Amino acid sequence: MELLKKNIHMDRVRAEAVSQITLEDDLNVPDNKPDVNTLNFEKGTVLIDEIRPGTDHVSLRGRLVFQILYHTEEDGSSLVRLDGKIPFEEKMNLQGALNTDNVTVEGEVEDLSVGLINSRKLSIQSVVTLNAWVEELYDEEAPIGIYGEEPVEYRKAPVNLAEIAIFKNDIFRIKEELTLPGNYPNIFQVLWSSVALGDMEFRVVSERIQIQGDVHIFVLYEGEGEDHPIRTFEQTIPISGALECHGSKEGMIADIRCELSTQEHGQPEVVVRPDLDGEERNLCLDLVLNIGMKLYEEENTEVITDIYGVTCQVDTLTHPASLRRLLAKVNGKTKVTDHVRVQSDGGILQLLHSEGHVLIEDQQTVEDGIQISGSLQVRVLYITNNDDAPYANVQAQIPYQYTLEVQDIAPGDLAKVRGKVEQLQVSMLDGEEMDVKAVLEFSTTVFANVPMELIQGVQTRPLDTSVLGALPGMAIYTVKAGDNLWNIGKKYYIPVDTLRKMNELETDELKIGQKLLVLKGA
Repeated sequence: MELLKKNIHMDRVRAEAVSQITLEDDLNVPDNKPDVNTLNFEKGTVLIDEIRPGTDHVSLRGRLVFQILYHTEEDGSSLVRLDGKIPFEEKMNLQGALNTDNVTVEGEVEDLSVGLINSRKLSIQSVVTLNAWVEELYDEEAPIGIYGEEPVEYRKAPVNLAEIAIFKNDIFRIKEELTLPGNYPNIFQVLWSSVALGDMEFRVVSERIQIQGDVHIFVLYEGEGEDHPIRTFEQTIPISGALECHGSKEGMIADIRCELSTQEHGQPEVVVRPDLDGEERNLCLDLVLNIGMKLYEEENTEVITDIYGVTCQVDTLTHPASLRRLLAKVNGKTKVTDHVRVQSDGGILQLLHSEGHVLIEDQQTVEDGIQISGSLQVRVLYITNNDDAPYANVQAQIPYQYTLEVQDIAPGDLAKVRGKVEQLQVSMLDGEEMDVKAVLEFSTTVFANVPMELIQGVQTRPLDTSVLGALPGMAIYTVKAGDNLWNIGKKYYIPVDTLRKMNELETDELKIGQKLLVLKGA
């Protein structure tokens, strides 16, 4: 007797770890840069340069790259950008990892602070969170049929499963050229730029993934002219296109993550090029969108869950398995508001730029939902009334708590929540206070955990005559709580269909106290 099996294609995170490190360093201002008067803005990105997996650990080498915008009182440019980096090496415990694994590591800057030691030296302090994991594809073998000469009884259970069909990484290129409005001065040099993804939608169709969304660009630049005017330019660019994806088809469940690829300095590149008249007025974007895609197919499969023999003893070998089915693909939004008071002597004259970043600090499964808590990190660059320090910035962490509704979710179900800032609006209330309003969006694909004991193999042997002899030739069986035709037939080595016919049952439903006729060898 042998089992007919079906391969169920699955993916899993076999090993996962989180580590938080503190990076500190002093930065000397290069000789070709003027003295620092006041610090105005900063941002940082973690780049991972090398990943070396080992047994139950991973060693990695990377760097925190950062940009600092500061004001100088020296002649020439009033605002100056300074780039720097802090290299680091870290060994993370990663239980279950092997030296042959493909380990993914991502770093996130939780906090970055820059202090002024003197006009030629700055102190850099940062808290970085490192996430490492090993993700792999594997197959579970589920029994769906039996072939052999021995008469046996088996029962099946219908299981709705989500099998992974496509698991791959790809890139999508975005090329755009923007021209400054006519009333803007030509660009002398870009002092600061920010490129961020807006709403992104992915739709699975036959043999490709359709992409639609937008990109937000902000540029702070120094204009041409004797007074070197400081100007800002912002624009939202719609993007659309498609990625070839062999094997994809409509109806597949998409779990897709995307992020902008960064350059050596940790930011997407914004290049200034001359227009047709030779004037520096065009901003060129050559962006790369890194896309990690997992596409699933739902399939109803009938899995054999139990077997017993009628003329022989059947022994089964089982192993525990965690299958999965799609529970929900959900997203939700919440509003965050707060007032932020500035500390600079000059107060607020004009707002220049604001950025927001969602930190998810905790995720808990609750009744019919996922409770998320964390903070919205907001940074605002503004002009002050103080001529000696005309630029300043303020940072704020605004806490939030939100429950993403997921009906019937249970502990042990799989869900990785992603958060982003959908809208951020910062306005002046007065010369010392700002009003911050934001809409945060959270999304996830939830897979219900389906634990099963899968039958791996079967063995048959002759019936134990002492066990068979102890059974009555004929009996009237009284149904008890938890009984069904299957376990009664298994107890007396009688086929379920025979038991059903000899008692003239129209359904398999039994009632407690019901009398059933049982004939051995029937």
